[in-house]
Amino acid sequence: MEDKEYNDHPVFDKLSNYAKFYKILSFSIMRFATLGTSSLINIDTFVYSSMQGTLEAIKDILEKGRLGDAYVLLRRYYDAAIINIYINLYLEEHFNYENFNVEQIQNWLEGKDQLPDIRKIDNYLKKSKSVTAIYKLLQKDKRYSELRKRCNNYTHYNFYYNILRNDNQVFLNRISILHMFSKDLENIFIWHLSYLFYIKDVYMMSSDYIDNLDFGETPEPDYQYLVAPFIQEIFDTVIKENRMDLATEIKRKTPMNLR
Repeated sequence: MEDKEYNDHPVFDKLSNYAKFYKILSFSIMRFATLGTSSLINIDTFVYSSMQGTLEAIKDILEKGRLGDAYVLLRRYYDAAIINIYINLYLEEHFNYENFNVEQIQNWLEGKDQLPDIRKIDNYLKKSKSVTAIYKLLQKDKRYSELRKRCNNYTHYNFYYNILRNDNQVFLNRISILHMFSKDLENIFIWHLSYLFYIKDVYMMSSDYIDNLDFGETPEPDYQYLVAPFIQEIFDTVIKENRMDLATEIKRKTPMNLR
């Protein structure tokens, strides 16, 4: 691609920043056990490193001008986010010390069974009282249903223009599609982190608390509520910047010291 306006589009920095975030998150949450499974390592560690890889692949494909294929991978990223939230919520609501291994999730980990399809997962989120407030805020308009429809159109070639936009020699509306893609990417990222911070606020924890314990020192009072700097930065620059309603609800629910 030799189009300067295309190559300089902010979406490329956005993809790099989001991929970097998942890379850091993958490492930082490794120490938290996934209760409800027999896994010795937090299963989200590999989910987030996989999501990092998907975002890096999207960037590579966009750099080649293949907008249609980028949308297909965007749907995959969205599916990964939905599945990740479902698993964490399902474990949260079904784990107890009499049900130490939650069968549905353990079977999925062992390759014995599949998870419900996306529509059933959405229905589960809708009915869960644990995330009612976030669900309603995210569903207050049609942005996510329309986003899903766009991804599906490119995945299944529902219209002829979906084929044309995967041809990097066809320049019709290329920048306007890139603008839309960038906003869709941002909305999925916000969707994922809003649910994640709401369900697993421990993932926001700074390493200071664990570091003190590792060195045999007694952590300062409320150290467990300190937020990791990279979490605060993404909360400020992405969630608060674009969806203050979600930021307010997350801060209302969590004891973590989000600013």
